[in-house]
Amino acid sequence: MDLELDFEKRYRLVREVIETIVLTVLMFLVIRLAVQNFNIDGHSMEPSLHDTELILVDKWSYHFHTPARGDVIVFVAPPNPSQDYIKRIIGLPGDVVTIQDTRVIVNGKQLKEFYVKPENQGNPYPSFTNRVVPPDAYLVLGDNRNGSSDSRDWGCVPRKNIVGRAALV
Repeated sequence: MDLELDFEKRYRLVREVIETIVLTVLMFLVIRLAVQNFNIDGHSMEPSLHDTELILVDKWSYHFHTPARGDVIVFVAPPNPSQDYIKRIIGLPGDVVTIQDTRVIVNGKQLKEFYVKPENQGNPYPSFTNRVVPPDAYLVLGDNRNGSSDSRDWGCVPRKNIVGRAALV
């Protein structure tokens, strides 16, 4: 009788250890696939995000819904595919965008951009009128308009380049 109880206790202990290890590995894989760390490098998103801040990027939500205007996204940079950039979505596929000096007009309406401080306003790039955002692409701008390399410089971001949505600072 003692031998059976001892064997059963050992079996339960081994089973619990194996279950714990398997669950830990599964949790690690799910978290790793769903979330990514990203370090802000630069001032292009000031004052919303600051240089050297660490953010968590939600890599799953765009599998269930499309990116929205105003979302802050991390993406593979079109001008330099070895780098990831972080910017705010301004234009969605099919939108007609005009940028004249510091005014951003989408589909005939000027955007109210509370996230851009007056001292960060500026446009070092040529203005443009009635640019249509291509299908499966997004027009993105940094919040620090004076110091941001963004869609005004290198064009729209293809949907396939989007890594995810900035979720938590």
